[in-house]
Amino acid sequence: MGVLAIDAGTTGVTALVVSPDGHIVARGYQEFAQHFPAPGWVEHAPEEIWQACVSATREVLTQIDRSELTAIGITNQRETVVLWDRETLGSPRRAIVWQDRRSAEICTRLREAGHEGRVSELTGLRLDPYFSATKLAWLREHEPHTWSLVESGRYAVGTVDSYLIARMTRGTWHVTDVSNASRTLLMDLETCDWSDELCELFGVPRDALPEIVPSWGVIGETDARSYCGLTLPVAGIAGDQQAALFGQTCFEVGDTKCTYGTGSFLLTNTGTEVVRSDAGLLSTAAWRSPSGETTYALEGSIFVTGSAVQWLRDGLQIIGAAAEAEPIARTVPDSDGVVFVPALTGLGAPHWDPHARGLLIGMHRGTTRAHVVRATLEAIAYEVRDVLDTMPSVQTLRVDGGAAANDLLCALQADQVGVPVERPEIVETTALGAAFLAGLGTGVWPSTDALRATWKLQRRFEPTGDRTAADAGYAKWRDAVERSKSWA
Repeated sequence: MGVLAIDAGTTGVTALVVSPDGHIVARGYQEFAQHFPAPGWVEHAPEEIWQACVSATREVLTQIDRSELTAIGITNQRETVVLWDRETLGSPRRAIVWQDRRSAEICTRLREAGHEGRVSELTGLRLDPYFSATKLAWLREHEPHTWSLVESGRYAVGTVDSYLIARMTRGTWHVTDVSNASRTLLMDLETCDWSDELCELFGVPRDALPEIVPSWGVIGETDARSYCGLTLPVAGIAGDQQAALFGQTCFEVGDTKCTYGTGSFLLTNTGTEVVRSDAGLLSTAAWRSPSGETTYALEGSIFVTGSAVQWLRDGLQIIGAAAEAEPIARTVPDSDGVVFVPALTGLGAPHWDPHARGLLIGMHRGTTRAHVVRATLEAIAYEVRDVLDTMPSVQTLRVDGGAAANDLLCALQADQVGVPVERPEIVETTALGAAFLAGLGTGVWPSTDALRATWKLQRRFEPTGDRTAADAGYAKWRDAVERSKSWA
């Protein structure tokens, strides 16, 4: 018996099968293309996301007996907007990705018109190109023919979870969960329903949006003809960062995790009450039970961390693979004064400057690629500290995601935040969280206590106690951050 989890990330789709004891028994993965049609623009072809999902699932099915699968859970890159034809399920244009900054002018316009306070009050978010509604407003202004078919009801609008469920169920279901909906700038955080006021502000017809459903519990069934011959209940949905919080079994108020993926995202469980931040953090829905109880979180969103290492590989070509970053960085004791600000797509929390750009400073004739690589790992640790310093008191930081496998990064992180960093045996906690939600929704696990019992510590990184050096490096980095702002 096992639960199938689909993790549709920013660069690829992972399919996992999780057993009742919390172990991964099968794995598949398929990358898809990134499209950059203009500076600051990032797009994905929805059909390529779907085909990656199918390929990853087929890879998993070669490793298991499909008759033992009990349910499917879905987690996804958030804020990315997808349009598709309700009848054919084809998409009229590429998806606009969460990293995309093309709607910065719209955000400025709305801010200058005095809307940001009310938007923040309703959503817990802020006016930033990061969020879905600003991207939809851009489409409405710049692609009127496409948008007319949204308004007529021909095209559906949704996030990646909604799109995949539509494809899996042959168009039968148009749904999203509260965690994804809370990232659109269109959902009232208190009521967990679409806001007519916000839909009017951004010009998005409410009828085009998916139904908001609980994060676990059966909401539909996959169509075997459409999806790899599988007929499975869709029983868990969550945005990737909320899924990782769930997969890390952060069920108590104050439990905190950081996921190191394309970007890094810190979430701390704040319980059933919306907690507001005046320090650049976002208030967001973590998950909602079938009984209607919503758990909330405070989130710090950092746009570029793991993708900074990818940039070293693909852009600068000074490493051959991401896994080389740690051994190369270890060849030098420090960055020798080199400081990197990875504002390659602007700055997220706590600065929120879409016009900031990447900065590499402090180089001299003795600078080597090892210093640049180490400065990149240090920058990731500094970015996370930047956010964690604004959060309520955190006693332990649980980490996951691809870059969490980097021992040097975890050690640097512990030194910077001054609390132990715990890495679980399974660092793919985003997909794990999707499996946990689906299993909880179908009785594979009877309770969150049963899920908590599956969490296993792989390694704990303690701070070294040398705060003077850590603080000095962080102060220099903060100075560089200020220099990177408002560049574009």
